[in-house]
Amino acid sequence: MASLPSTPRRRRWTALLGVSALMATGGGFLAPSAAAQTGTAQAVDFPTRCIPPPISGLPPINGTTTGEITVDNAAPRVGDEVTVTYTVAKPAAGNPVDLALPADIMTPTGTVALGGAQSGSVSVAGPKKNPPVPGKAPFPPFSMTGTFTVTAPGSITLSPGDYNIHTSYIMELDTPCTVTDPPAPVSRTIVATEQPGANERSIQLGTASGGPGDEVTVTGAKFTPLADVTVAGRAGPAETGDRVTVKASATGTFSTRLAVADKATTGVVAYEGTVWNDAKGAGPAAYTVVDDTPVPPDSQKLSTAITAGTLSMTQAGDTVRLTSVDFGKGGAATGDLHTVTVKDFRGGPAGWSLTGKVTDFTGPGGKIDAGRLSWTPACTTEAGSPSTCAAGSAGVVGTAGATLASTPDAALSGGEFTAGAEVSLDVPAFTAPGAYSGVLTLTLT
Repeated sequence: MASLPSTPRRRRWTALLGVSALMATGGGFLAPSAAAQTGTAQAVDFPTRCIPPPISGLPPINGTTTGEITVDNAAPRVGDEVTVTYTVAKPAAGNPVDLALPADIMTPTGTVALGGAQSGSVSVAGPKKNPPVPGKAPFPPFSMTGTFTVTAPGSITLSPGDYNIHTSYIMELDTPCTVTDPPAPVSRTIVATEQPGANERSIQLGTASGGPGDEVTVTGAKFTPLADVTVAGRAGPAETGDRVTVKASATGTFSTRLAVADKATTGVVAYEGTVWNDAKGAGPAAYTVVDDTPVPPDSQKLSTAITAGTLSMTQAGDTVRLTSVDFGKGGAATGDLHTVTVKDFRGGPAGWSLTGKVTDFTGPGGKIDAGRLSWTPACTTEAGSPSTCAAGSAGVVGTAGATLASTPDAALSGGEFTAGAEVSLDVPAFTAPGAYSGVLTLTLT
């Protein structure tokens, strides 16, 4: 019988899903800062142009904003989510009318510009909370928070960006403030590092079957140089008593012969150390023990084999039409992703993760930032599946991406699952009318 090459523990699938919205409003793209500044967070001053509500009859305000950026993790790894807090200690604008504003009617939103190793912007928002503001008095300080996922190693700078102060009292009013000469000075720098390297270990068998006690040649590659490697038979999720230990070469390869006596063996694995470790192991590579036990007179032996399959996904459609929003009001353009079906028929210990990331939405008015798209994921598991899928957290998708659904590693994983999400695009007020569209990329690993 011809030898069978080992299969990778994980396979990567990618699908594209167009997401579009018809609207009458427009967003701008905040250019990232190219400056660099190390150390702890510090408050920075930057020129700002604020536009009072038209009802006030006031001209634009060219002033100075004092802002500061803080983070919850100054030394993240690639793939980590970082929470950003943008504090405006001194807004450039104030209460545009003579009427005093009561407490808790202000809702701030804004952006933080990323630069250095990672570009883009982070959408931030604050709670509807403020002390009373006398007529024509400066607006009080406020803070806004948001998150982004680290996508590249190196120094990442964070600079204050545009912000908007929305007031809900008697009428709904906005006071948008933009950085006059973007980007603003850097307020915080974080240093990101790579995640530990992916497991690229692999094994290959000299033959795919043999009789009880026969030896099979097992070769391995990309193991830790000079590491002690255990090669063992496996019967489903459990190991058999068939095993041998070999030392990897200076280049991380090995070759050994394993005697397979257990008739229940369905595969062979190899791992560093004495206990299976998914991060330092490879396999199982399929192997069948041919039972040569004599058949009793007037009897017939019946046998079968379970063949491992693949990890795959399909989606019910490739275009999603979001609801429209009105020019001058903006708001949420909503819709539902088409259902994604994941089939994990590998029969091994590895789980899977389905993630998504989206591009900026482009249209006649320019761009609506990808960070304004958020989702609420959902996932269901087909009855009888060994694994149970978990939906990702609700929140921003953006260019950095987020998890839609996943299953954990286990002794035996697999099954059939369906995933989806409610999506919402936060459209800024006064975005130019027209159709805007972005592309959501789903990746299964």
